[in-house]
Amino acid sequence: MSAKLISIIGPPAVGKTTLAELLCEELAAELIREDYAGNPFLSEAYLGDNKAMLPSQLYFLLSRVKQLSLETWSQDGLFISDYGFCQDRIYANEKLISDDLGLYERVARRVGGLVKQPDVLINLDATIETLLERIAERGREFEKVFTAEFLSSMREDYKQIRQDLICPIIDIDSNKVDITNPSQLKSVAMRVRAYI
Repeated sequence: MSAKLISIIGPPAVGKTTLAELLCEELAAELIREDYAGNPFLSEAYLGDNKAMLPSQLYFLLSRVKQLSLETWSQDGLFISDYGFCQDRIYANEKLISDDLGLYERVARRVGGLVKQPDVLINLDATIETLLERIAERGREFEKVFTAEFLSSMREDYKQIRQDLICPIIDIDSNKVDITNPSQLKSVAMRVRAYI
């Protein structure tokens, strides 16, 4: 038997990390954080430097493989990731040009079977207006390039990617559910517990 994994997906600024942190406290789980701060190519890639796009995406891909590796995955416990391995290809499809995308897909196919798949996936969503407000509030320079069109496309991509997943999926509209409210957080935790 191996440790359970709950993965949280959704567009930028939807609340993935906040929910992951709060659920870790509520469920006595360990947090696996996306390594966006360690990605040396990220800022340039988001600001439109085509030479940084593929290295940035490969950095994320390999970082996620390392974090979720079946070879080193714990035999017991509960882990919550503030990303889903499945979301990597969403960003790749949005950002990479054809030759780079082809190379990325070849690498992704080779390593995809090496990672722990989620036992439960939480899909967070919010309106474009909410996402843009939150992006502005957190003030990350490289996120200022996110347009309503980009975020809308990503939201559609997340709907599509869900169809390929075989684990239980919990959908949460963060315009309607305040995950920082203790009673609403407990309700989300109860839904997760029902699957694990």
